[in-house]
Amino acid sequence: MSWPSNDPSGLTKEEIIELNQKFATSDAALGFEVSDEFEPFNQLDDMFTRAFWDDSIKTKESDSFFNSYRMEFAPRRGVGFSQKDFALRNAAWAVSDIISNRSNDSGMREGFQSPIGYDTPVAKDKTRAENPEVESAEIKRLAKLFGADLVGITEIDPRWHYSSRVDTRDFTAAPNDLPDGLSHVIVMGHAMDAELVDTYPSALAGASTGLEYSHETAIVIQLATYIRNLGFDAVASMNDTALVIPYAIKAGLGEYGRNQMVLTPEFGPRVRFSKIFTSLPLLTDTPRPLGLRQYCESCTRCADACPPKALPFGEPTDAVENRSTITGVKKWSANCEKCFGYWAKLKTDCAICMRVCPFNRGNSWLDRLWFKLATSNFRKLALWLANKRGTRVRLKPKDWWERLHTPRSLSENEGRSEGVRF
Repeated sequence: MSWPSNDPSGLTKEEIIELNQKFATSDAALGFEVSDEFEPFNQLDDMFTRAFWDDSIKTKESDSFFNSYRMEFAPRRGVGFSQKDFALRNAAWAVSDIISNRSNDSGMREGFQSPIGYDTPVAKDKTRAENPEVESAEIKRLAKLFGADLVGITEIDPRWHYSSRVDTRDFTAAPNDLPDGLSHVIVMGHAMDAELVDTYPSALAGASTGLEYSHETAIVIQLATYIRNLGFDAVASMNDTALVIPYAIKAGLGEYGRNQMVLTPEFGPRVRFSKIFTSLPLLTDTPRPLGLRQYCESCTRCADACPPKALPFGEPTDAVENRSTITGVKKWSANCEKCFGYWAKLKTDCAICMRVCPFNRGNSWLDRLWFKLATSNFRKLALWLANKRGTRVRLKPKDWWERLHTPRSLSENEGRSEGVRF
């Protein structure tokens, strides 16, 4: 096969076998096994996309879920679901929504069903980029200058690219094309607000998701614009184009957890990711197996706490639960239909699994000690300590609002009634 190939929809069985061999070492660090029966995932089968075309998923509740992100939310008595809670959540999404909605007439929901469009062209004159190590270090510093919390770099792996993207005008398949010559992926992590995450499940907690989508929208546009000004191609991307979890792990940002999230040593699962596909010559990072996934093998905290019981309890498997499960990958997989069904009932996202994860912790000396135990041969002791402490208690949304009026910032509140953070 020609390399790099930016047409993943055309991957043959032979090319998949070749890619499996090429990336065997990094695959082993991903936390799941890729077989020769692997098939690139079709974005039409993404659960959020299915809610628009699949009659088995599309319901009045799912329609109401999406409408609630506009002015059609329906406040209710439940704490955390007032008009003020929905208002903050929807305001947090505003910047992301402006970009994602600007190309609706062309069937492209930028950042979700298609890459973010070029606001600036690639400069005709190309700057000299002779030292990938220097360029990579500079890119990482600039990404953090723009606001990213984590940055890693890996090479393009077509297996994780959607076999097709979605035309949002009629929810049919559209070509998932990228420019020729792209070689690397810059993956950025964006930490979600800890206090807001602690209020899951609630409309208020949804602000933690919206804030980072809005932040990462600006960050990927800014960094991609910088690279294009250097004369190299750069495609800004969020949930579109490719599965970001494999890329984040391959870029050395974390490990795969039972909760289907990337567990980072810095923030646990409390991170959202964006990416930039580029032709800029860069030095790649390597996966960092630190032992987080090994802890997950004995811990079922997320699965225990999941209201619709959508998360797995057993060992990783290659079983295909439904069409929203990727084929040919042995890993922990959620029942996305159950998960989204619960979201639709709530009319907001649920991330209880993120909140209760023991790796969602603070930075006290006790937190740091626990992390060292959890990622060492003493992980059984860490599991015992976590179980003794019990499940992380939800922060009541009304308490979050009350803290908004205190002299101290929300992030400075330490002695919460639910006890020490794990």
